[in-house]
Amino acid sequence: MVYLLKREILKDKHLMTHNFKDDQIDRIIEMAWEDRTPFDAIELQFGLKENDVRKIMRTSLKESSFKMWRKRVTGRKTKHIQKSETTRFKSKNQRANRV
Repeated sequence: MVYLLKREILKDKHLMTHNFKDDQIDRIIEMAWEDRTPFDAIELQFGLKENDVRKIMRTSLKESSFKMWRKRVTGRKTKHIQKSETTRFKSKNQRANRV
């Protein structure tokens, strides 16, 4: 898939320093949709804060899909590590752990 980020995102200094490829944008969107993947994991792997992920989602998804995603993740404990009460197994093969 090809995603075109709007000018407002390209003006954002933080996002300008990241030249994401299409497959990376796809992975960010996939991780953002996953219930058990916290925003902290996205930040660790891609260097994006929650607000940056929100901007990417807003520009990459249709408006109705973005609203559905926001409704889904708002207040969800598992999307924020400090709020999550579960401890889960994390494989050493995950990208964030690779050297």
